[in-house]
Amino acid sequence: MARVKNNIVTQGLSGMIGGTLVFRQQGGRTIVSAAPGETTGEPSAAQQAQRQRFQEAAVYAKAQISDPAAKAEYATRLDGRHGSAYAIAVADFLKAPDIREIDLSRYAGKKGDVIRVRATDDFKVVAVRVRIENGDGSLVEEGAAVQQPNALDWLYTATTANADLNGDKITIRASDQPGHFDEATRTL
Repeated sequence: MARVKNNIVTQGLSGMIGGTLVFRQQGGRTIVSAAPGETTGEPSAAQQAQRQRFQEAAVYAKAQISDPAAKAEYATRLDGRHGSAYAIAVADFLKAPDIREIDLSRYAGKKGDVIRVRATDDFKVVAVRVRIENGDGSLVEEGAAVQQPNALDWLYTATTANADLNGDKITIRASDQPGHFDEATRTL
C-alpha cells in the first residue's frame, strides 16, 4: 500500500471525483478508493436483512454518542481500525457476545458449588445469567454470575442444593450492551 504524506492537493478532500475515485476522511487521514460499481436488480432477502441490521446499528450508535457517558465509554476503545466512538458502537451492535466455555467441573449440586463461564464480546459482556433446571423442567435456581478481574470469566455460585443431577439442564445466557445475547445449554 502506498502512502503519501503532506499532500496539499488531497488533504481534507472527500467525495467522488469523475465517477471513479472516492475520497474520505478517517482518523485524520485521507483515504482514496475506487468508486462502487453499479448495482443491478432488486436486493435479495439477505441483502435487505443486512441493510435493516445496519440501519438499526446506526440508530443505536447515534443514541449512544448522544449520551456523554456512553460516548466516553465507547471512545476508550479507539484504535487504528475504528476512527470514532460511533464506529465502535456500530460494530458492537452488529456482533453479539460469544459463550466460549462452560466449566461444570466444580458443580456437583451442592450449595456453594461454582460454575465458570467464559464469555467474550467485541466491546464488552455486561451480564451472564445461569439457569439450572431438573430433568423434568422444574426450576432449581437461577441468577446472575459475577464477572472476574480478568474480564473474561464469570462465576456463578449455587445457592440451592440439587440432590439429583441426572438429566438436569444448565442454561447460560451472556448479553452485551446493545442487548444482544448468546445462549448455551448443557445437560448433565
